[in-house]
Amino acid sequence: MAACVASKWSMAVSRSLLGNLSSNNLGSLGKPQDLTSLGYNGLFFQQLRTFIQMRTKLKVVDNSGAKWVRCIQALKGRKGARLGDTIIASVQEAQPRGKVKKGEVVYGVVVRAAMPRGRCDGSEIKFDDNAVVLVNKQGEPIGTRVFGPVPHELRKKKHLKILTLAEHIA
Repeated sequence: MAACVASKWSMAVSRSLLGNLSSNNLGSLGKPQDLTSLGYNGLFFQQLRTFIQMRTKLKVVDNSGAKWVRCIQALKGRKGARLGDTIIASVQEAQPRGKVKKGEVVYGVVVRAAMPRGRCDGSEIKFDDNAVVLVNKQGEPIGTRVFGPVPHELRKKKHLKILTLAEHIA
């Protein structure tokens, strides 16, 4: 019974992934090289990491009261924001008695980005999530603590106060 359910489910998933092919055509696909003949190039399951741009949802990693923000605009960049760049964001979710409230428009500095960034020594740094620290217009952090790792590239971007508040510098 379980094998029957699994085979029906796998047929439905493979049918939806391959563009609703008929069951006759799907039955003839026995080997992986047949998928490449249909135009499958292997990049379907890889997630492309890009800049932080408009409508990107970011995690807030300080104790300012916000939990999630959505990027409105990336400052100083046409494509988007990277590590250390300043963005304008709207607070999507906030704690009840925090310094910022839901719906407020705030400034933030990107401290973690999923997009890889090359370093001077030839290594590459990337994080699992996109995270931001909320700052005021002068660039000073709103919160008093920064959680999680923060890259040392923020030193070049003149965000030394964020580095001093961070618990771990990567």
